[in-house]
Amino acid sequence: MSVRTYAAHLGVGIRTVSKWEKFGTDTCPYPDTQAILDTALARADATAQARFEQLLAQGSLGRRQNGTQSPAIADQETWAEDLERIVVCLDRQDFAFAATLLERWLGRIQPPNLDHRGLYLYGRSLVLSGDLRRLQGTLQDLMTAKRLYTDAHNVFTELGIPRRAAQIELSLAVVTEMAGRHTIAATRYQLLTDDERLGSADRARALLWIGTALAKDGSNEFAIQVMQRAAEWFEELDEPEDWATAQQKLALAHRGVGDLTQALAYIDTARSNGRFETPLQRVQIETAHAHVLLTDPATRSAGYTVLDQASDIATRYGLKHQLRSIKTVRNSEEYT
Repeated sequence: MSVRTYAAHLGVGIRTVSKWEKFGTDTCPYPDTQAILDTALARADATAQARFEQLLAQGSLGRRQNGTQSPAIADQETWAEDLERIVVCLDRQDFAFAATLLERWLGRIQPPNLDHRGLYLYGRSLVLSGDLRRLQGTLQDLMTAKRLYTDAHNVFTELGIPRRAAQIELSLAVVTEMAGRHTIAATRYQLLTDDERLGSADRARALLWIGTALAKDGSNEFAIQVMQRAAEWFEELDEPEDWATAQQKLALAHRGVGDLTQALAYIDTARSNGRFETPLQRVQIETAHAHVLLTDPATRSAGYTVLDQASDIATRYGLKHQLRSIKTVRNSEEYT
């Protein structure tokens, strides 16, 4: 494309594109402009993307060591910025773009050639890649997430960053729970609630997730006690979103013991106080709401409507684990 055509294609000024051509790698676009460029790359066909990666590899993005690239300082800044964009993508469940950004680095970086900061960025990339797999949630994804988290744990252990290592152990416990091994997950959560490597908010989440695992195993009364302590902890820490999530979990536990009045009260509290802005959060709260509504014959029809809405969102964003949960809820109510 000409400069004028390319500027129109992106929706930016002609002078902006001219400046990029003039200054080359010394140019640092603003975040909004960088996002436009990233989107253009993600939407390009496979041939164009391959040419881009080839030109990238031939350019000045890094020096060669033992036949592989080691990022220079400027490239590490770009890498760090990409990781921030990946976090946003995962929040929005934009898995395709997150995968593209991750592959940009994990596909060409070799850990033996990295300095201390590069190794840190590599560990963060492994964690986010594990998060990507965990959020997608098929059994194969969970197995891959476990491997990625384990590799990242080794990296942060080598770097001597215990807090990061402990956070990965928490993620590994989540993967264990998602794979259906609730008792093992609860035991791991319990160990982490007292782990001084973690901050207070992470330890409170571990406590809440003990209750979640217990409820999935049918120990709802004990789960309620644990979840209430977690909710109180979140209130002390002034963590309103986590507190709202605790109300959602308490609703399901009260449903499990047959107290629908309390279940409805807790789910209404959760829906009124939580923002639930991401697709995953919306699916989780609506699935919980539907589960409570389906339990009462008087509200069952409304429950199926809410469950269908949750299913539509989960399908649209590729939330396979949530779709399995929705199917489980639907089947359990159809045969009661």
